[in-house]
Amino acid sequence: MKRRHSRSSDGSSGISSGSVSVASSVCDGNQNDTSVSMTSETQLPKEETLRLRNEHLGSLTALYFRENPLKIIRAERQYMYDEEGNQYLDCINNVAHVGHCHPAVSEAAYQQMTQLYTNSRYLHDNLSTYVKRITQLFPDPLTVCFLCNSGSEANDLALRLARAHTGGSEVITLFGAYHGHIQSTIDISPYKWKNGMADKPKYVHVAPNPDMYRGPHANSASPGRDYALEVKKIIDTIKLDGKQLSAFIMESLQSCAGQVLPPPGYMTEAFRYVREAGGVCIADEVQVGFGRVGSHYWGFETQDVIPDIVTIGKPMGNGHPIAGVITTKAIADSLGNIVSSYFNTYGGNPVSCAIGHAVLDVIEDEQLKKNAQEVGEYAVKELQKLELKHKIIGDVRGMGLFVGIEIVKNRSTREPGTAVANEIHRRMKNRRIIISVDGAFDNVLKMKPPMCFSRSNVDHVVWSLDEVMSEIATSDVIKPLKPSTGTSHLEEVNVSHLSAATN
Repeated sequence: MKRRHSRSSDGSSGISSGSVSVASSVCDGNQNDTSVSMTSETQLPKEETLRLRNEHLGSLTALYFRENPLKIIRAERQYMYDEEGNQYLDCINNVAHVGHCHPAVSEAAYQQMTQLYTNSRYLHDNLSTYVKRITQLFPDPLTVCFLCNSGSEANDLALRLARAHTGGSEVITLFGAYHGHIQSTIDISPYKWKNGMADKPKYVHVAPNPDMYRGPHANSASPGRDYALEVKKIIDTIKLDGKQLSAFIMESLQSCAGQVLPPPGYMTEAFRYVREAGGVCIADEVQVGFGRVGSHYWGFETQDVIPDIVTIGKPMGNGHPIAGVITTKAIADSLGNIVSSYFNTYGGNPVSCAIGHAVLDVIEDEQLKKNAQEVGEYAVKELQKLELKHKIIGDVRGMGLFVGIEIVKNRSTREPGTAVANEIHRRMKNRRIIISVDGAFDNVLKMKPPMCFSRSNVDHVVWSLDEVMSEIATSDVIKPLKPSTGTSHLEEVNVSHLSAATN
C-alpha cells in the first residue's frame, strides 16, 4: 500500500521558511505574446556573449543550435524569451518541472536563503520533514532517502549501495541508456560511448533496450517476456564466468534512447531474474519522475513493480540542484560495509529542501499530474492524426508529457530519417518552438515540456509540425545536418545482435 503525504490541519507542509501559494495556475499564459520588451543597456551583444563562451568555456560543452544559438535571458511557465524579447515555446525542459521561475518555488528559495544555508550535519526541520514527505510518495519498503545534488551523483550512489549490499561487481544496463556524466555513470551509459561497444568496461553488460518499434523483439507476440529473457541471458553468462551480479539499472522510460516505453511485463520479468541472481534493481527516475507519466507519480509504477533503489533528480528542484536516492533500510544500512559515514556538502541543505517542498506543493495544488495525463493523451492523439498524413512519421509514442515522434525515410524498412528529423528540429526553432532530437540514430523528435503545458500548446506544436513536414515533403533536397543536440556514436551497432556482442 502506498503512503501518501497529507498536510496538517493548517494546510502547511513542513516548510519552516513558508512557501507562498499562487492564486492562479502558471499554466495560464498568452502564447501569442511574442514581443515582450526585455532589452537592457547593460546586456552584452549576442555576438560578444558567444565569443566569450567560445574563448573561455570548454569547447565540448553542449549548445543547442550551434549554427545560430539562442540567447535566452528570461523564462516563465512554458515560455522562454531571447534578448530581443521573442517568445519561444519550450517543449523539452523537464527540469523546469512546474514551470520556469514558478513564484512559489522562487519565494521558498528566497525566504530560506535569507535565514540559513548550511549543510545536513545540523538538525533542521526542512530536511527532516522533506525526507519524510518524499519517501511517503513511494511504496513500502522504500522508506529511506539520501539527498545529493544531481542525477549523476544519485546514480553513482545507487551503484555504491548495490555493490555494498550484494558484494557483486557486475552491472547490467540497457542499450541507449544515459545515467549521468561522471565516470561511474558514463561507464553504464552506452548513449555516451564515443566508440560504441569498444568503450564498454568489462564489468558492464548491455541488454537490448525494450524498444517496441525497432529492435530484436519489436514484432514479438510477447515482447516484455522476450526482452526480459535478454537480461536473463546476460545473467547466465555472468554466472558462467564465476562473477556476481551487483545491479540491473534502467530508466523507467528511456529518454535519450528515443522516448522508449517498455512493453507490459518487462520490468516484472527482468526484476525477477535479477533478484534470483542476488542482484538489486535500480529504477532511474531522474528524467521521468514526479508525475510526468500522468497516470502515476513514478514511471516504474506503470509496470506494477517495486524497485530496490530509485534515483530522482532534475524536476525535484525545478532547476535548483537537488537529487536523491530512495531505497530500503537494509540496503541503506549496507553502505556502512564500505564507508564510515555518508556526507554531501550541499545535499539536504535547508534551501534545497525548502525548494523541494515547494515543488511538491505546486504539483499537488495545480494538479499537474492530472494535467500531464490529460494533455499528454491529447498530444499523442493529435500526433497520431499527423502520422496518418505524413509518411515520414514512422511511430508516435508517449505516456503523459513524455512523447516521441520517430522520423523515417521509409515506413516499411524503418530506415531512420536522421537528416529530415534534424531539419524539422531547425525549422521548428525558426518558428520559435524548441523541441529536441535524440535516439540511437538521432531521428526521434522529443517532447518532455514543463508540466503546465496546455492543450493549446499542443495545437500550436502540431499545427507547426504539419506545416514544416508539408514544406519538407515538397523540397527538392534536404541537406544532411549535424545534430545540434549532440552526435550519436551508436549508429554502427547492429541492435539485432546486441545481446551476443556485449558479454
